Amino acid sequence: MTEMAYGALPKREGDPILPRWWRTIDKWSVSCVLILFGIGLLLGLAASPPLAERNGLNPFYYVQRQAFFGGVALVAMFITTMMGPNLVRRLGVLGFGVAFVALAFLPFFGTDFGKGAVRWYSLGFGSVQPSEFLKPGFIIVAAWLMAASQEINGPPGKSMSLALAAIVVIFLALQPDFGQSALILFGWGVMYFLAGAPFVLLIAIAAIVVMGGMFAYNNSEHFARRIDGFLNPEIDPTTQLGYASNAIREGGFFGVGVGEGQVKWSLPDAHTDFIIAVAAEEYGLVLVLTIIALYTIIVVRSFIRLIAERDPFIRLAGTGLAAIFGVQALINMGVAVRLLPAKGMTLPFVSYGGSSLIAGGIAIGMLLSLTRTRPQGSIGDILARRGGRQ
Repeated sequence: MTEMAYGALPKREGDPILPRWWRTIDKWSVSCVLILFGIGLLLGLAASPPLAERNGLNPFYYVQRQAFFGGVALVAMFITTMMGPNLVRRLGVLGFGVAFVALAFLPFFGTDFGKGAVRWYSLGFGSVQPSEFLKPGFIIVAAWLMAASQEINGPPGKSMSLALAAIVVIFLALQPDFGQSALILFGWGVMYFLAGAPFVLLIAIAAIVVMGGMFAYNNSEHFARRIDGFLNPEIDPTTQLGYASNAIREGGFFGVGVGEGQVKWSLPDAHTDFIIAVAAEEYGLVLVLTIIALYTIIVVRSFIRLIAERDPFIRLAGTGLAAIFGVQALINMGVAVRLLPAKGMTLPFVSYGGSSLIAGGIAIGMLLSLTRTRPQGSIGDILARRGGRQ
């Protein structure tokens, strides 16, 4: 009855790892990720040649790099999906530690590439953005702490995760990178609520976040400029938001045609932050709705699988990873249609970017690993194991 109710698959003795992986993985989600990556390459072919031409590079320079980084991301994703929950946890803790150290040294060794926010390490042949790798690692560590707090005589994991979230957000705000800060807080808040946090406490934390935003507005020119541009009822047609809004309007339902879009000649970030504007202009609402549907399928199917999960760590970590994956896509598209202020956030698996692609591959690999179908055991067995650890 347990297997019928929770969808667990019986373990087959001597079953090779690949057949077992194939039977237990969420094939729908894997397919959606591959389709998103393919759409990203298709849009990269449309959006990046103008930028390559302005920089005196091969017209397909950025597409080739996106294909390379995307290939690395997919390899990392598939390797990670084959890991068990304990190995995923170790990988997350190690990754968080390395990314956090890199984040802490950004003010001293990082660069802003002229964008007003020190978020990257320049390596000559490329760049690395530590915050992209920090996100999945933080979700894993926070879920581990919260799950540990539910054990008998466990540590105060919820309070520890709150302190850790505050430290991470402070370091991100110093860059400044308020978009990633908001994403980290959202993922932590979802897990904290799922772990049984009082709703009043979440409201109090939200109030602190609002006060922090007001402080940032009054003390950060970078942050204030973006908020003012968002609140201004008149859109300057020569800004990135102006170009993106016009492109989306011009695209209509079916788009202006492949290669016929003009926004890619005006937007410096057409292949990254505003890739959805290129999709809307050349392929229309049809492709945009397809992209939204693909993200929705991944997130919803992950949540459905996690509902049946009894292990607190797997349930919390999987929910946090699915939440930040879906919300990052929502933020990117929300900025393009001016529902949100500019954040400088990529569209997962679609936008160009080495760090975002590889970190996204690791994150979604962790999610697919945690949502693999596995024997759950009975409630009595779980309680017995917990009682034996007293």
